[in-house]
Amino acid sequence: MKVVLAQINPTVGALDANSEKIKEIIREYTSQCDLIIFPEMVLTGYPPQDLLLDDTFIQQTQEALDGIVAAVKSTAIIVGTIRKENNNLFNTAAVIQDNAVIAYRDKTHLPTYDVFDEIRYFTPAESITPVELSMGGQTVKIGLQICEDLWDDEYDTKVSKSLCSQGAELLINISASPFHINKLQERIEIISSKANDLKCNFIYCNLVGAQDELVFDGQSCIVNSAGEVIYLSAAFEESVQLVDMEKCNPIKVLEPPEEEQIFNTLSLGVKDYFQKTGHTHAVIGLSGGIDSALTAAIAKNALGSENVLGIAMPSIFSSDHSINDAQALAENLGIQFEIISIKKINEQMLDGLSPIFNGSEVGLAEENLQARIRGNILMAAANKQGALLLNTGNKTETALGYCTMYGDMAGALAVISDLNKTQVYAVSRWVNTNFSKEIIPQNTLTKAPSAELKPNQVDPFDYDVVSPLVDILITEPQRSGKLEIEGYSAELIKELKQKIRLAEFKRRQAAPGIRISPKAFGVGRRYPIVNQFTVKR
Repeated sequence: MKVVLAQINPTVGALDANSEKIKEIIREYTSQCDLIIFPEMVLTGYPPQDLLLDDTFIQQTQEALDGIVAAVKSTAIIVGTIRKENNNLFNTAAVIQDNAVIAYRDKTHLPTYDVFDEIRYFTPAESITPVELSMGGQTVKIGLQICEDLWDDEYDTKVSKSLCSQGAELLINISASPFHINKLQERIEIISSKANDLKCNFIYCNLVGAQDELVFDGQSCIVNSAGEVIYLSAAFEESVQLVDMEKCNPIKVLEPPEEEQIFNTLSLGVKDYFQKTGHTHAVIGLSGGIDSALTAAIAKNALGSENVLGIAMPSIFSSDHSINDAQALAENLGIQFEIISIKKINEQMLDGLSPIFNGSEVGLAEENLQARIRGNILMAAANKQGALLLNTGNKTETALGYCTMYGDMAGALAVISDLNKTQVYAVSRWVNTNFSKEIIPQNTLTKAPSAELKPNQVDPFDYDVVSPLVDILITEPQRSGKLEIEGYSAELIKELKQKIRLAEFKRRQAAPGIRISPKAFGVGRRYPIVNQFTVKR
């Protein structure tokens, strides 16, 4: 069997553009193969969220599908879309052949965990049955399923097993499965296990591209009935590949280093966020520190050096090396660079605030004022140039509230907000190694991190200890009661939990960030701002 895996990058709501891309692929490959497979909800883009509550959106999606149907000849096509029947909305796969939809197969399992909320919109499939397709003069029973239907171990209904028990000769899963670190290995393991257990070839077609905080990595694959991978699509890029399954041999799947996965994910996240919102230029505040350095390196990779402006904003507390490191970084990246001192602006602000500030001890308000002045400068520069400001905060600091609202939290996209501080250093070192030259200055990598908002200031955390612990508290809250047994300080656990809880109001007002972990701040983590829960011992 010759199949085309059309791993493409749609845009949510761009129905005309998405359908035209689909039709172009159909026109190019329809005479070369038996079957063309597109990912889950490829026509609408994923996730469309509350667009699904708009009847006009649903109607226009159907009209776009009708246009695709008109373009399909004898070659069978599978397209992920939506359909409405009897006031019920379904996440569905349309099976098209000879200018007609010969079958719909609806999604059975509707995820409601983490970033998913499909039960808000969709009705689960009423039945599970194979689809009979005529291909190459033969009739083939296809077991067609959608994304979560693959991950059925935690559900009573076993979709793959049910399809095979009804005579399915080939299992096909179309997905919009977002990336997190080492996600490929998880997918391969479950697909291989099912293919081997059920003695059935398995085709998996995944979406690629970024949508808001989610990045879809692609990496579509074909696994034979022995559970061996015989084809794997590219990661983080579109891939339309004709595969002759009978001529494929088993291949070994090696997952790249975590640092490479992270860098590629964030680069695609930035690239698509800009392209899909119609922007080309980015502004970044360069402090000479590690967070802004890595953000700038990712932005340059995603957008091109000519489209990135770095701005250093020294104060009376800024060290010489901060400016020097920021400038060296800009030169290494080939990006535009400006220095705008905030010394006079800060003095004028303090003078204007003297009726309120005089007579009190210098403290956090004065420190935050500097951060907010910088945020205003960066936003002004972005506004003037029609650019987007990239936020440079990391997950550890955002979790603990070590950030300033309307200051260093300003921005349209928080690029590294799902990286803890130790990951920031690890990926930065990988950047220098991967590009075989110093991109991020060595001094930036080795000096003690500091906000430089007061004399001799350094960050108040041992990041090697705090970063992994914060990650556990966020990603695996069920472990929190066992952390003392694992060797973590009870006092530190209590302190970090309190800081995370108190900073919730800040995060609600933060820029959207790109997800690279199983649990990021954003739509997948929902805690009340007003929260006085305490664990009783």
